[in-house]
Amino acid sequence: MPLKIDHVTILVKSLEASMPYYEKLLDLIGFTKRRDYVWTDNEGFFFQFNQAKEGTHEYERYGAGMNHIGFAAPSEDFVKEVQTQMKQAGFAVPEIQSFDGVRALFMKDPDGIRFEITYYPPGVEAVD
Repeated sequence: MPLKIDHVTILVKSLEASMPYYEKLLDLIGFTKRRDYVWTDNEGFFFQFNQAKEGTHEYERYGAGMNHIGFAAPSEDFVKEVQTQMKQAGFAVPEIQSFDGVRALFMKDPDGIRFEITYYPPGVEAVD
């Protein structure tokens, strides 16, 4: 049996600049704040945020390392609502993309780390 993923740790350049983004996004997609810089799905999975060390390199698109984290939305309307709420909170949010019925919202945090909120129609897998 494969091991369950239990956490993702994200290092940001500035906790002060990044946490408003994550607090809004993670609340919108159903995560609960456990304590400062730690969020959970209440089923054993956690996001933990820490300050990156000074002098380290920023996230680079197509560079080695994590490209993005994807979340499956329950409906197209859910994707639209996340987009609307993030825009209303003052964050830069791109247009929703369409791929054969799939509706995908690709966002970036203040450091460029990408998050995908996507609705997949029945029968379509996340990594098709």
